[in-house]
Amino acid sequence: MPPRTNRCKQGQDFPDTVIYNHYMQGGWNKMSMQLIQQAVRYMEEHILEDISYADAARNVHMSSYNFHRTFSFVTGMTANEYIRKRRLTLAAIELQTTNLSVIDAAYKYGYESPESFSKAFSRFHGSTPKQAKHKSAKLHLFNPLVIKIMVEGGSIMDYKIEHKEGQQFLALVKSFPNEIINDDNDQSIPDFWTECFEKDLIGPMKQLRTEGKRDLYGLCSPVKDNGTHFNYGIGILIDEDTDHTKLKHFVNNGYTIWKTAPADYAVFKCFGPDGDCLGETWSKFFKEFVPQTGYAQTDDTDFEIYFEHGENNLFCELWVPVRQG
Repeated sequence: MPPRTNRCKQGQDFPDTVIYNHYMQGGWNKMSMQLIQQAVRYMEEHILEDISYADAARNVHMSSYNFHRTFSFVTGMTANEYIRKRRLTLAAIELQTTNLSVIDAAYKYGYESPESFSKAFSRFHGSTPKQAKHKSAKLHLFNPLVIKIMVEGGSIMDYKIEHKEGQQFLALVKSFPNEIINDDNDQSIPDFWTECFEKDLIGPMKQLRTEGKRDLYGLCSPVKDNGTHFNYGIGILIDEDTDHTKLKHFVNNGYTIWKTAPADYAVFKCFGPDGDCLGETWSKFFKEFVPQTGYAQTDDTDFEIYFEHGENNLFCELWVPVRQG
């Protein structure tokens, strides 16, 4: 079973406050780093307000989906996680250096109750808010992110750029919140694969394809009218090797015809025993491929191909829609 994972989280729980980008020569990569830094400044300036990654995305004129994915892969954390850690850091400093009460701190830093604040505070700092009042309390300091440039090289990343006209797929589709992207602990999409296999929803769909060409696709695209979610589909390609006479039957039983627009794609082969290699490829895409080549990801459908008969140790092939910056 070829599930898509949400892994590839970079850095530690308390990472360095400087994020280094690779191969900073092209125009788009410089602009992308400026946009991330602009988003960080926005979050810092509005840290006490009711904001989320979606607000930061709007501030830099990116879709919530693309911003969340880019920010999380480049920095190793989600924007919401960044906001939470910064608030807990500022709350600790204020508790230790002023007469601010725990109750007032809870509401000031965006928590619905002192109990939820205390729980989050203790989990982050290892000390309770009450203990933080004492000068001897050990607290974690999470500083604002600063984007800096570091040149690295020496690694090889094989890819090709390929144009595809509009395509159609028959797919089982489910909507997921953007927050699960790059979340090590979330198994929503692998569970979706498992559910579809256990309900025998994938096998009959594959039978519509000619033997030897029964590849499976993992399709991913933002929900256009809802910036907080994306659609993920498990499907097959609809072309001359597909039995078109039975498509209506599948659509009537809950399957979806997924259409894509013409697009250029950066194509990468992901080698490895499991989905970790897919996450690693996504990380290299944002940290190496984009900065070095000047290509940028678009909001069109990206997809993985799980070949019926693939190369040895090939987990999948990743197709990312791109444009020149």
